[in-house]
Amino acid sequence: MGNIFSLCSLKKTEAAARKKSTTTTSSSSNSSNSKRFSNNNQLQGSNRWNKIRSSKKEKMEDALIHEQAIAAALLFQHHQQNGTLPFDRSSSLRYPSPGGGVSGVTGNGSKKQSLPRSSSSRPRSLADPLVQPHQLVAQDIKIDELETSHFVLVHGGGFGAWCWYKTITLLEEGGFKVDAIDLTGSGVHSCDTNTITSLAQYVKPLTDFLEKLGEGEKVILVGHDFGGACISYAMELFPSKIAKAVFIAAAMLTNGQSTLEMFSQQGNSNDLMKQAQIFNYANGKDHPPTAIDLDKSLLRDLLFNQSPSKDVALASVSMRSIPFAPVLEKLSLSDKNYGSVRRFYIKTTDDDAVPLSLQQSLINANPPEQVFLLKGSDHSPFFSKPQALHRLLVEISKVPWTEKQVTS
Repeated sequence: MGNIFSLCSLKKTEAAARKKSTTTTSSSSNSSNSKRFSNNNQLQGSNRWNKIRSSKKEKMEDALIHEQAIAAALLFQHHQQNGTLPFDRSSSLRYPSPGGGVSGVTGNGSKKQSLPRSSSSRPRSLADPLVQPHQLVAQDIKIDELETSHFVLVHGGGFGAWCWYKTITLLEEGGFKVDAIDLTGSGVHSCDTNTITSLAQYVKPLTDFLEKLGEGEKVILVGHDFGGACISYAMELFPSKIAKAVFIAAAMLTNGQSTLEMFSQQGNSNDLMKQAQIFNYANGKDHPPTAIDLDKSLLRDLLFNQSPSKDVALASVSMRSIPFAPVLEKLSLSDKNYGSVRRFYIKTTDDDAVPLSLQQSLINANPPEQVFLLKGSDHSPFFSKPQALHRLLVEISKVPWTEKQVTS
């Protein structure tokens, strides 16, 4: 009986031990599962919070772009309603410095070389380094020793003085004087583009500006796109007032040639340009077109394929029609006037509007003094490669009379 009792007691003890072991294992398992579940919840919560923050950041950036675009559109409408106003560079192109003063001046009044923050989110390449303006000017050449330190910027078809805002800022920070011209019916100029019937009428704001320059005063003319034909026209009229002419992916035409003829050299190779063009017939379909618009849905691919989104948004609300009559007009250029002005050409490698092959054919037909290559730039280097463009403009301003070579 005692042995049976002992055996029963032993079995009870073993059963209790097994039960305790099972309970401990289950508890441990439950604890582990609970921790794993808690960790999963924390991870999911963290991911969800990151997504929410990312989404909020994207929405804030989109809202900022939208606000900037609307502001540009409202400003444009205001100028249309109130007439033409001069382009004010200082009010919109200066950035506050950390010291509390205006850009380039610290809070205590001392000079400070500062570079405006870029709006581009794309990685910078070696062709577009982040450098300070004073580093771009050779230390052995001072601004006041140059033939001229005055740049006059002329926009391309559909653009306006607004497109040069980065270039203006960089040049002015480097000590140069800069004026950006709104051609007739462009930018904030109030004229209806459809009423422009000649190149002389279109270029009048530029020729008026040059005519008013003081005696002996010279400028460096910079033309982009169709602006190349415009500065060529001005070079023929005022050769003594133009020290140098810079063509940026521009129509550098020969005597008796029109911009339309230049583009016809492409044949059927530029289908994107043809798709983007929308002809306006203000005088009726039985008359020639009066202006050309560009399809806004194709602007990025055609003109801004390497440019920041914020600049594309600005362009989409600021670009205007291109007058058709000036594009048709053949230029009358002489060796005595036009030919006496030193010319420089800047090629843009990733250009879908004026392809590199067309740029090279213009250079071959009418060789300039020097040719520069702007790698990685779309048709709008003032947006896509502002630093590299600035460096080239400064370099061109320093080229002395003795240099007569073409480098491509």
